Amino acid sequence: MTLPFPRSAPGPALRFAVESADHDPHAMGPTLRLRLRVADTTGTTVHTLALRAQVRIEPRKRRYSEAEQHRLVELFGEPGDWARSCNPMQLATVSTLVGTFTGDTVVDIEVPLTYDVEIASTRYFRGLDDGEVPLLVLFSGTVFYRSAQGVQVGLVPWHEEATFRLPIALWRDMMAAHYAGTAWLALPEYTMSRLTAWRAAQALPSWEQTIDALLSRAEGAP
Repeated sequence: MTLPFPRSAPGPALRFAVESADHDPHAMGPTLRLRLRVADTTGTTVHTLALRAQVRIEPRKRRYSEAEQHRLVELFGEPGDWARSCNPMQLATVSTLVGTFTGDTVVDIEVPLTYDVEIASTRYFRGLDDGEVPLLVLFSGTVFYRSAQGVQVGLVPWHEEATFRLPIALWRDMMAAHYAGTAWLALPEYTMSRLTAWRAAQALPSWEQTIDALLSRAEGAP
């Protein structure tokens, strides 16, 4: 007599929703916190969820003023071409461990950001006047759960996702908390060496005064 091979217990059916967002003003750098609710509809006890979240900007899913369109030309080209060029932008991919729960739980996803103006996402945020930034969060990962056969291992389906509209005011507050009204500009080493030498030759005490002096010359100011 052949005994049937025991079937694995059906895993949890996980659902995800981003409920709110804030930022950590005491972090080493700008860190966006997305408050994520993770729910299971089967009543299974989840021991641990090793979650991977890919956060994207969906620029097509909002309207833009004429001034915003003008500032975003460097990213997307002329507005008439946006149907082809206004594509999703990768913001970050982060990993989070979710502890034991049954039913649902809430966890913070910490998304490190940058104020480097050479990064496309920074130029996009800076180009907006107000409103919200449409985000799409795609999930994957591994889930460890309890069953009658013991602890089982399953995967988070690739189709699981959540949307969120991030207020641009929150992004500005986050950058102000860390950079206090300044901006970062990356320059090639050769250009930086020339600029440093010119600043020394002009005996200028700060980089702000150095850039202002160069701009004044370019504009023909006395």
